[in-house]
Amino acid sequence: MSEKIFLGFLGFGSGLIIAGGVVGLMIALSIIPRFAALTRTADQVLLYEDLTLLGTALGNAFQIFRLRIPLGTPFLILFGGFSGIFLGAWIIALSELADIVPIFTRRIRFTQGLPLVIFCLAIGKTLGNLYFYFHGWQ
Repeated sequence: MSEKIFLGFLGFGSGLIIAGGVVGLMIALSIIPRFAALTRTADQVLLYEDLTLLGTALGNAFQIFRLRIPLGTPFLILFGGFSGIFLGAWIIALSELADIVPIFTRRIRFTQGLPLVIFCLAIGKTLGNLYFYFHGWQ
């Protein structure tokens, strides 16, 4: 029994460290401050960073201890939508950091329709997340 408690605390502590690293990377990439600036709520950026850290820590706890939230399909659809937005923001921030989009469009001589392509990527990621979460985390 004490071995399981130790492993639980070890896993949770390791997850907190990883969550801190994820939040640190999000801050370093200016994802949270950029969203705060876009929504004109820059005075709340520390709250956003704290809530992001709390969300990653809780996600870790739910994953390790296999906790369930029995809120049904509407919550699952909402969660999948927000997960898609979150993942899309990460992808855009990372590609912007590495200047992937301008380099790629120059190399393939892609001159028109880039906003439509980005919109379709975002919709695809959102629908993919909804499908993934709707089918029971498989």
